[in-house]
Parts: sequence; C-alpha cells; structure tokens
Amino acid sequence: MIGTRIAAKIIGRFPVPLPAPVRSRIALGFLAALAAGAGGLVLLALSGWFLTAAALAGASGAAAIAAFNYLIPSAAIRGLAVVRTAARYGERLWSHEAALRALAGLRSTLFSRLAHADGRTAPDLSSGDASARLIGDIAALEDLVVRRPGIPAAVGTMLVGLCAVALAGWQAALLLAALLGLLLCGLTLLPPRLSAAPAAAAAASSAQLRRMLVDYAAARSEIITYGLAPRITALLQAEADRLDTAQRQLARIEAASSGVLIFGAALAAAATLLASTAAAPLTALAVLAAAATIDAVAVIARSATREAAVAEGTGRLRVLLALSPPEEAPPQPAAPLAIALGAALFPPGSRIALIGPSGSGKTRVIEALAGLRAPAHALTLGGAPLAALTAAQLSAQFALAPQDPMLIAGSVADNLRLARPGIDAAAMEEALRAAQLWDRTMRMPQGLDTVLGEDGGILSGGERKRLAIARALLAERPWLLLDEPSEGLDAATEAALVAALDAWLTARGIGLVVASHRPAPLALAGAHVPLGTIGAAAG
Repeated sequence: MIGTRIAAKIIGRFPVPLPAPVRSRIALGFLAALAAGAGGLVLLALSGWFLTAAALAGASGAAAIAAFNYLIPSAAIRGLAVVRTAARYGERLWSHEAALRALAGLRSTLFSRLAHADGRTAPDLSSGDASARLIGDIAALEDLVVRRPGIPAAVGTMLVGLCAVALAGWQAALLLAALLGLLLCGLTLLPPRLSAAPAAAAAASSAQLRRMLVDYAAARSEIITYGLAPRITALLQAEADRLDTAQRQLARIEAASSGVLIFGAALAAAATLLASTAAAPLTALAVLAAAATIDAVAVIARSATREAAVAEGTGRLRVLLALSPPEEAPPQPAAPLAIALGAALFPPGSRIALIGPSGSGKTRVIEALAGLRAPAHALTLGGAPLAALTAAQLSAQFALAPQDPMLIAGSVADNLRLARPGIDAAAMEEALRAAQLWDRTMRMPQGLDTVLGEDGGILSGGERKRLAIARALLAERPWLLLDEPSEGLDAATEAALVAALDAWLTARGIGLVVASHRPAPLALAGAHVPLGTIGAAAG
C-alpha cells in the first residue's frame, strides 16, 4: 500500500520506531490529504469550466441554453465539495491522532530512559532542562507526523494539476511545469538555510526559558525573601525577548515564502491564459487548475521552512535516546552483600557511620553507594568495585533517604508507593510511625490521600525528610543509606526517630550507612569510619 510506504519514510525521520496504529493513521492521513488536494483542485477547475460554459451558452441564446447540460457538472461539483470537506476532516483527524500517539509514546520512552538512567553516566540535566526536552523539543517534531504526509499528497495534487492544464495545450503544461520546478527548488533549498540560525536560537532560548522558569519557581521563597523578583523578572524578560526575536525571523521567512507563492500563482494563471490553445471553458478550467497547483507547493514550502526547527529538536532529543532502555524484568530481591570502605570490610547487617568535617565527602560516598554518582573513594560491594556494578545491582542493595529528598506532586501514599510495588496502607502506617510522621499524616485533611503539592509543598523540611525515610524503609533493601536524617528536628522527635530506626533495623537485620553532624543518629552505628581512611577510587 502506497500509504504504508509513505508512513515508512516518515518513520525513518522520527527518533523512535512508531507502532502499527500510528503508521496506519499516517497512511490514512496521506490518502485523505491526497483526496482533499486533488479533489479541491478538480472542484475549482470544474467550477471554472462550468461557469464559463454556462455564460457562453447564455450569451448564445435560448437554443444553446436548452442544449447545455448543467445537471451532470452541477452534481459533480457538489460531490467534489463533499469529498474535499470529508477528506480534509479525515486528514486533520488522522494526522493529529497519529501525532498525539507518536509524541505521547516518545515522551514515555524518553521519560522512562531518563528515570532509569545510571546517574553515574547519564547527562546532568536540571529539572528545567529535562522539562525543555520532554516538552518543547518533542513538540517541534509534530511537523514530522502532522505535515509530512501532506508532502507526497501535494506532489500527487501537482500531477493532477499538470494534467488539467494540459487540456489547454502542451505549451501551458510545459510553462507550469517549469514554474513548479523553479518554485520547488527555491522554496525547499533557500528557507532551510535562512532559518537554520534563528531556529537554533529559538530552540536554545525556549529551552533556557523553561529551565529558568522551573528553577526560579523552585526558589520562589528565596526570591521573595531577598527581594530578587525585579532582577529575576528582568532576566526572564531578556530571554523571552531573544526567543521573540528568533521567532519573528522565522515568521518573516515563512511570510516571504507565502508571498512568493502568491506571486507564483498569479504568474501561473497568467501564463496559462496566454499559452492556452483551447476554447474558453477549457481555458478557464486550466487557469484555475494552474493557480491551485501552485497552492499545493505551499505544503512543501512550509515543511521546508520548519526543517531547521525539527532538526534542532531531534538533535537535542538524541542525547536522551542514547541512554540505555530500562530493564524489562522487575528488580528481584537480592542477597545482601558486604561493603568495603577502603581496607575495612563490613558484612551485611553492619551499621556504619561516616565521620568527617563538612565538605569531606560523606554525601559523595552515600550517593556513590546509591548509584547516583561515580565513586571518588575506594568502595566495593560484594568484592567488586562500585564502578564495575550496574545501577540495577546497586539499587537492589541500597535504599536512600537523601539530605535533600525529592517528592512528587502527589499524595503521601503516592510518594510511599515509589518504594516498591504492592505497598498497602498497613505497611505505610508502620513505616510512617517509624519515621515519626504518622500523627502528622493523620492530621492532614485526607490522611494518606492528602495531596502534598509540588516537591512536598505543604510539608516542612523535616517532614519531607521523614517522608523520604519512610519511603526508604518500605523499599526493603539490605542496606539503608541515611544522609543527615535528623537535621531540622527537635531533640524529642530526633530521639524518637533514632529509637524507632534502631528497632526497625534490628528486627529486619538491615545494614546502615549514616552520615550526620549530630551525635544522636551516629549512635545507631557500631563502627565509625573517618573519610580520610577510605582512600581514593582506583583509576
């Protein structure tokens, strides 16, 4: 099927393979675009013939009017109008459905790869940069699915137009073919070159603006406190101005292409009129067909103008597509492995405190064990250097409650369910009690189902940290990693938290690696390891 082959061409340009339902919608969109374009051209041409022939018959007298058969062309015109309208609707419906499905699938693929990426090797993207790629850059690819099926359909429409113009003589068809060649060469080669620089500038400014908005929104409290709003507004306005400038340049290029096409349509109509050797009705048909044929070039010209933006977005997305896909099999419980910090070996179930002044690298060690960063210290797990292990192997061993936890904009239960599948309300309650957050949760309007907002918005810093601790407890990993677990807590809550953690670790035989500047959490550990004794990672 020709539509399937056209869909295959588009799939070749799309960053990821498209599923069969999307390919079928693309094929249907192409066929509908061809029917709409060709049907519209024939409708216009036939209308010109009909009106001219009817006028000549009327001018020739009653006998000519009686002999003129207006029923068949009238019915054909009405039928073509219905076909054009229905085909245009189908084109919009199928092409946009294909685009929605394709872009949704691409976003899911990229998000999945980003979420499962090995933090030691993945690109260091801020939340704003990730948002720019997952939203702005993907949106630029809509042209590949929505508009590209119209290109071969436009070519088919131009062939129909040339055949219609040929009814007025081969000279008229030859002139139209030459004009089409000039327009296609000019409008497919020049606009992409002119739009390359502004398209790159627009993509960069759009991504930067998204990054700034996301990052500044996260720091809104500090911006308000220190009176930075005017300065931040000026920075945002400057970036927005750069984006507007680039978009205006792109709009001017597209407007210039449209102007050339308008002039080309007028020139094609005039050339056909002058070169026609047919009677007046066929000449009218050919003139309108020539103008409609030039209109078909607009589809190709618009796509060529947007080519630079599509290429720019695709290039930025390939950084994420280069990440390894997530494993299909769900992680299985792993046998506990021993940890070595330098020359010191600790069997499963050990409790280790990292000791050292601020900036000595305690957080770096914890994040390396969790697989978030490349190790800077001599660390092994099960006798293998950390750098030789996969992110999945490390994740199976360690549950992390970081110093600055990230929470999703869902409910308390939603954040806890991230730990592992199948967590029920009873397990959540047990973990929240251990983290000293159960009473606070029960005072919330909907309890476990209370929506927290962005980054745990309704929780204090200490409460966010304790929710992260509860989540780490529910993960049921052989080792628990705690980074400043009691920071921001009062003495009584800290003591209750430490006691509950001690009971939890003892009952389940879970190992612990903790970093803290406060003595109470360090009391959980039986071994204190100064950072200076670990040594640097090999290589």
